[in-house]
Amino acid sequence: MSPALPRRRAFLLVTAVAAAGALTLTSCGSGGTSGGSGDTKFVTGTGGISTVAKSGRHAAPKLSGETVDGKQLDVADLKGKVVVLNVWGSWCAPCRAEAPYLSKVAKETRSKGVEFVGINTRDTDKGPAVAFEKQFEADYPSLYDPIGKLILRFPKGSLNPQAIPSTIVLDKDGKIAARALMALDDKKLHQMIDPLIAEK
Repeated sequence: MSPALPRRRAFLLVTAVAAAGALTLTSCGSGGTSGGSGDTKFVTGTGGISTVAKSGRHAAPKLSGETVDGKQLDVADLKGKVVVLNVWGSWCAPCRAEAPYLSKVAKETRSKGVEFVGINTRDTDKGPAVAFEKQFEADYPSLYDPIGKLILRFPKGSLNPQAIPSTIVLDKDGKIAARALMALDDKKLHQMIDPLIAEK
């Protein structure tokens, strides 16, 4: 056997593993769970929602830029409110499944000091994203992040988005408090949001 063959097989294996890792964030599925270990301070409940005690939360990264409808938005300006960040793509079936619930709960909780912000990703053109927002009556803004730059700003070891869809909830201090790596219904959204509304 040629000595080049084992090297070629090893190279192909490494390439395949790297490609699988890169696909984790671009995949569109039911998501998964990620429990705390080592020095992480978050806990994943049986419903797939991870939470962090107030004392162990990390500040959210800077999330600003142009929205799908061409306006400017800086999430830091929403400090003092509970902020629900939803990572979505118009091409993603689970995103479409959860969209009506997101719109519903956004309307229900706005008067309680909750703001929803989408992060639209992997849509190389704004057209389908605009159509998605119109179809599902999403009356909250979405940052346009076609290549995932904003998503990659979340620090490793925090409750960072790892799938599409992902939903991350920031507390009133702008810190990462909860995360779900799956499509959500209204009940699960309230499970993530309501305790943070009640926090002093």
